[in-house]
Amino acid sequence: MPASLEGQLVVALSSRALFDFEEENQVFEDQDDSAYMQLQQQRMEQPAKPGVAFPLVQKLLAFNTPERQRVAVVILSRNDPVSGLRIFKSATAAGLTLERGVFTRGRPPWHYLKPLGAHLFLSANEADVREALKAGVPAARVYSSSLTEARKHPNEVRIAFDGDAVLFSDEAEKVFKEQGLTAFQDHEAREALKPLPPGPFKPLLEALQRLRADSADCEMKIRTALVTARSAPAHERAIRTLMGWKVEVDEALFLGGLEKTAFLGEFEPDFFFDDQTQHCEPASRRVPTGHVVSGISNSG
Repeated sequence: MPASLEGQLVVALSSRALFDFEEENQVFEDQDDSAYMQLQQQRMEQPAKPGVAFPLVQKLLAFNTPERQRVAVVILSRNDPVSGLRIFKSATAAGLTLERGVFTRGRPPWHYLKPLGAHLFLSANEADVREALKAGVPAARVYSSSLTEARKHPNEVRIAFDGDAVLFSDEAEKVFKEQGLTAFQDHEAREALKPLPPGPFKPLLEALQRLRADSADCEMKIRTALVTARSAPAHERAIRTLMGWKVEVDEALFLGGLEKTAFLGEFEPDFFFDDQTQHCEPASRRVPTGHVVSGISNSG
């Protein structure tokens, strides 16, 4: 009987999301893929340093036990298969149990997300992220220089989400962009009882809730936060939408336009997802951050 990932949280990520391959990538940018491959082969026995998503992956894999596999992490990379050997060796050296990898040597790898049933795709390649989002897979472009010291809560996976264009659709954000704050507040007050359409990261939030329910006996826990520029009265529609979906977040920060970075520094997420670079760039200097390249803010 073939193996199955059914019932597991499936996270796919590129090699540059899991490990710090920025120096090697610069060789690729400055020269070509042959020089990159040669460098990776030269460093085959040299474990790569952790990348921005390493702490998140480390914590998620802690949900697995010999009796129950709850999380699957898959490398989905434009690397060539030989360079892929170094990724697996680096994972083994770091104590990460990775069983699956897809290496396409330059070809866009996002096509394999659907067969994997992925609930999240993290990559440094914006084009791959955009295509994954179009295919209906929650995906974000990682800031490779983001801090990776999200280890102050060793027994808790912490994930923070923006609301509009991330958990929710960009319907309300379009009103704000096109008509301004007052029109946005009026629109959301009128529509308070009408659930917002789902955004690209609703499937991930639902998958995390299933993992939470399935792992009540685990030492590792999940904590989620909604971190949004919304304020009263626009907060009501967001809360009622989550209630209608029957999904929960542990914390909700309605910041009324305040800069998010300081609040994220207090929450200390293993990852923060937002659709706007004006929020992602400062946040990435404090916490691991992923840019959700979708919605009206990324239509240009």
